[in-house]
Amino acid sequence: MRASQSAGAGDDTSSAPRLFRARGDVQVVLWLAGATMLTGSLMPWVLLRPNRLAPGEYARLPGIWMVIAVLLALLPALSARWSRRAVWLPAGLALVLGVWLLGDRTHATLVGQAPFARASAASGVWLYLLGAAIAVYGAQQAVSTRRTGLLAWWWVVPVVTLVLLGQLSSWSVLVEGRSEGGRWLQELAQHLRLVGSALGLALLIGAPLAVWAAGRERVAGAVLGLANAVQTIPSLALLGLLIAPLSALSRAVPTLREWGVAGIGVAPALSAMTLYALLPVLRNGVVALRGVPPGVVDAARGMGMTASQRFWRVQLPLALPVWLAGVRQAAVLLVGVAAVAALIGAGGLGTYIFKGLQSAAADLILLGAVPAAVLAVVVDALLRGIETLLGRRLGRAA
Repeated sequence: MRASQSAGAGDDTSSAPRLFRARGDVQVVLWLAGATMLTGSLMPWVLLRPNRLAPGEYARLPGIWMVIAVLLALLPALSARWSRRAVWLPAGLALVLGVWLLGDRTHATLVGQAPFARASAASGVWLYLLGAAIAVYGAQQAVSTRRTGLLAWWWVVPVVTLVLLGQLSSWSVLVEGRSEGGRWLQELAQHLRLVGSALGLALLIGAPLAVWAAGRERVAGAVLGLANAVQTIPSLALLGLLIAPLSALSRAVPTLREWGVAGIGVAPALSAMTLYALLPVLRNGVVALRGVPPGVVDAARGMGMTASQRFWRVQLPLALPVWLAGVRQAAVLLVGVAAVAALIGAGGLGTYIFKGLQSAAADLILLGAVPAAVLAVVVDALLRGIETLLGRRLGRAA
């Protein structure tokens, strides 16, 4: 059992690089990244519009910058032919260059334009950044140890520095963000509150149910079947289905209405989000608790531990990494569902997405969509890091 746990802990960090090196897929990934960046370098880079809604004109990269961008697009794949451990440098450099060029070209395009003109990122920017992100991913898979793997993240510091120094201040999305002022921060905070509250409620409901169902086959089938059924309902349909019963409940119980329970707003949004988050929490909880080796539980019983002690000291610590994977899946899912909740007045970053759709303003859509996507990636990375840390500790303890 100890050998299998140690092997499982090591698989998280070493199996993927070994697999990539054995099959030569790193080179394929890097050439794919290079082709994507090369295409982006040759496509329009900036869209200049007289205002937020008017059609505009496309501008490409100047000749010298196009040559540099093309060379950096090919450099990660070419450098991998000599030393895969050094791929992290040109891959990260391409990503930093893409961010810097976005700020530089939007600023240069707006010179001499009216104050309400907008310089947006064109398709070339998105393709180039996508290719650079693929190259960074390939660089991470090419390294051989955890320590050198951290080098593939060196680009984070210069990118954050560029953003903080205002390099992207002329980008139309940030211009819209400045015009919104504190309202954007309020919507971001509301988005985080919705996600945190729904995840907390899902854990309060799902964790006891998972513990109860782990040892009862019929209960597990019923509970997981119900949670699966909820997942099949589209988010908009579920929000609509909750409006009528919650409206009736608020009319029947005035106290609930005073607490903010109504057919629209936060109450139906939290209800729907909690229901959506139940399945990953329940499923992973049941699988994790059932996956605890029976011999370990029997040994704890033989040592005189009570049922409560066996659960808290033996079963839960061993099941926690797998269970946390379900919590991570639920959290990432909720970041997306919270954006849809803006349709029923719950607020959040989805407010800008739907406002932009109504007015055909792409910058407003991105003002809500880009932070939501970044938030999902950050939440996933943080919770994945906690999973990895717990897995390593369990491996050392075994």
